[in-house]
Amino acid sequence: MSGSKKSTKKKNKRLDKALYEAELTRLQVELVTMQRWVASTGARVLVLFEGRDAAGKGGAIKRIVQYLNPRSVRVVALPTPSEREAGQWYYQRYIERLPTAGEIVLMDRSWYNRAGVEKVMEYCTAEQYDRFLEQTPTLERMLVDDGIILVKYWFSVSDTEQEKRFKSRLKDPVRRWKLSETDLASITRWEDYSRAKDAMFAATDTPQAPWWTVESDDKRSSRLNTIAHLLSQVPYEQSEPAAVTIPDRPDASDADRPDFDEQNFVPDHARTLAAAS
Repeated sequence: MSGSKKSTKKKNKRLDKALYEAELTRLQVELVTMQRWVASTGARVLVLFEGRDAAGKGGAIKRIVQYLNPRSVRVVALPTPSEREAGQWYYQRYIERLPTAGEIVLMDRSWYNRAGVEKVMEYCTAEQYDRFLEQTPTLERMLVDDGIILVKYWFSVSDTEQEKRFKSRLKDPVRRWKLSETDLASITRWEDYSRAKDAMFAATDTPQAPWWTVESDDKRSSRLNTIAHLLSQVPYEQSEPAAVTIPDRPDASDADRPDFDEQNFVPDHARTLAAAS
């Protein structure tokens, strides 16, 4: 991420939609295969998604989990700490949500909140911030040494693209909730966030837990790039699902069934809509 106010990135042409959808489908099939390997081997996968507001983290996460078995994949997006959590060891509420054997956990923002928004918005003290930068490499080394596959992504978006996405959310009633005062402060404090990100990388981009930057001005490209890279970080093997035979349906019995008139049905809104069109 550039430290300058104005973006100097060369704007890439948006990836063709048909090409994007075809490759996304292929990669999502691979994700299903990868998850099957994780479940069968008892592997533990932890993926951290960080970056500026409106950088595309949520969209990438949605495409990753879209067809995965929800019983063994979790998305963790924690709210502001409660009073009780604020009194805990800083990492504690994240540690509680680490993956168990056979599980994939995707964190939509993680303990790195302390190095970003908490630092910039002064939600933590200087002492807490310095301690975080010192302790985090040790924590992550412990996770990796214990066998967790840890992948850290930083989604990088230009200032012009971020502002464009903010304006789009402002006009969209189903995404308006994504705009908070803290989100909008990322515009006026762009430089502060740039310096915080640089300091975070300098302290926590380690050989055992490196940062991977995702250029995300083109959402389609960033999603494909993220999924393809994630697949490359998990040493899964190709396998076929267990064979399944769909049995013949038995003949209906002569037992009496309750009368339909005794049941409550959801009103057919779709039919009413079609009739009015």
